[in-house]
Amino acid sequence: MQGSLPPEAQEKVEELQDLQETAQEVAVQKNEAETELTESESALEELENVDADTTMYQEVGDLLLETDYESAKGDLEEKVESLEIRVDTLQKQEERVQEQFEELQQELQEMLQGGGGPMGGMGGGPGAGGD
Repeated sequence: MQGSLPPEAQEKVEELQDLQETAQEVAVQKNEAETELTESESALEELENVDADTTMYQEVGDLLLETDYESAKGDLEEKVESLEIRVDTLQKQEERVQEQFEELQQELQEMLQGGGGPMGGMGGGPGAGGD
């Protein structure tokens, strides 16, 4: 695979791959939370157009249970708040992972250009890399 890389560089490549997987997982979670947040906000907006004495039902697992306006509104407001916090947290996590990825990528690039570590000068002078 990448057998010609020094062990330190190979380790950095593996860390980059792990970070890339983490970034993808966080992006999926964030996307799902944003979708759920949008749906909950829409439901809350629709609730504003409903008469307070209208019979309402709330989904609980596979069941629909009768509920009152205030309970439905309160539950939706709590859900929206919770999802906003979740999306914000995932956004920050996504940014941290991206920063780590860029730093690691820079370290690897410097390492491969011969500037990394105490053994960086080994291997010859100009033209020794073959790239």
